[in-house]
Parts: sequence; structure tokens; C-alpha cells
Amino acid sequence: MNSIEMMNESIGYIRKITPLEPKIGLILGSGLGSLTDEMTEIVEIPFESIPHFAKPTVEGHHGKLVLGYLNGVAVAALSGRYHFYEGYLLDVVTYPVRILKLLGVNQLILTNACGAVNKEFKPGELMVISDHLNLTFYNPLIGKNLDEFGPRFPDASEIYTKELREVAKNAGKELKIKLQEGVYAWWTGPSYETPAEIRMIRILGGDAIGMSTVPEALVASHMGMKVLGISCLTNMASGILPQKLSHQEVLDVAKEVRSSFQSLVKNIVEKIGK
Repeated sequence: MNSIEMMNESIGYIRKITPLEPKIGLILGSGLGSLTDEMTEIVEIPFESIPHFAKPTVEGHHGKLVLGYLNGVAVAALSGRYHFYEGYLLDVVTYPVRILKLLGVNQLILTNACGAVNKEFKPGELMVISDHLNLTFYNPLIGKNLDEFGPRFPDASEIYTKELREVAKNAGKELKIKLQEGVYAWWTGPSYETPAEIRMIRILGGDAIGMSTVPEALVASHMGMKVLGISCLTNMASGILPQKLSHQEVLDVAKEVRSSFQSLVKNIVEKIGK
């Protein structure tokens, strides 16, 4: 069975449950899944019930597809995601992005919880992703190209759409939410980076470091989707402060900024959904 046949099975299952055709997709990172509580007329579908979806194994990732309305705009939200460090191949990690595209999504908002590398940034702040560093040197587009979605050699000069970044920054100003902007570096995990690695990443131009987002952004851009990335800076990266890092800290800080994060995303969705 080829990938297109698999995707058709997934889409067929979802369409039997709801006919909603979302135009905006959301992928919600660690501790950020509560945004779905703000949605109305929702239909929730557990990942493991959708053909060819895997089950997330990470705390803070519920693992469900939620379709409904956010600020009156039809959206599809992935509450939880797959990570490379869970042992999934990148075609599994990015499979839900393909499904969002086939559902009708043409604008994708990617969110994550990550560590701040830039010493001018502070935990609890939000960062608009301007570009990324792929420090894993893996690419989800390796292998047979799906010509139905995009070209063999896609351009990567603007993975994160400038137009959407401007919308996000304007929304931050309206809501009086401080937004940083910077380069997100993708690290495989699951171990956090060493202090030496963080110094290297800073030299290379990284402002934040995390274990997700980049594969999904590459696949979405390949399919012609507009992409916006928003990072919740939950901690300072390894070696900047004396304390050790923990996933619980990530979840705790994400919970603290939940209100401002939700307000920002709702404002953005309303703006780009019109």
C-alpha cells in the first residue's frame, strides 16, 4: 500500500465522522493542548482510532485530532504530536500534516515548548519563529517524492511565512503580549543539550532549541502551506543557569503562559481566517 492509499483511508475515516473543512491547522506542543477548550462545535478523534496514525507517548501530548471552530473560524487542531526521539520515522512524525492538507488546511500554526538559547530571552516569553536550524541533519522529504504535493527540490528560503509573522507580531502589540522573534534549532532529544552544545548553537545563530516543529514545517512548506511557528520559551537552555533541566519545568511554565498563548493564537486565527 502506498502513502496516498494510506492517506485516503485516514481521510475517509475522518470524513465519516465530520464533514467540516478546516482552512487553518494547529499543532499544539507540550502543555499547550488546552487551546482546544476554547473551540466550539468540536469533534474529537483519538489518534489511535484514525487509520495509520500512531499513539503519542509523551506526557503533555493528549494525542487527538480536534475539529471545530475557534473564534468563528473552522480549524483542525492536533492536540499532541509525534517526535523523532519516540522512535518514529519522520514520515510517521509528519503524517498528520499531510492529512491536514488533504482536509483543506492551507495555513498551519505550529507551536512548541522549548528552551531559550538567546540570553536576552526569558522563560515565559513567546517567540515567533523566523527561521530554523536543522541540527539533526535528517529531512522528512528524503525518499520517494510525492509529486501530488510538491516538487522534488523545494525552496526553503521562507519556510515560515513572512506575512503570517507580521500578523502574529501585530496581534502581540494589540494584546500587549511581548513577542520575541528568532531562529529555532531542532535537536533530536530525548536528552537535553549539553552546555557546550548550547554554546555551539548560539554561535551558529540559534535563539531557541527544541525537539520538534522543523519536520512538520518542512513538509507543510513542501505542500505549499503557509506556516507560522510560535515557541513558548519554558526554560533557559543548558548551562545558562545553574539548575538542571526537567520536563516538568516545561509543563509548569507552559501552564503559566497558557492565557496569553491562547489569546494570541485566537487573535491570529481570527485575522487570517477572514
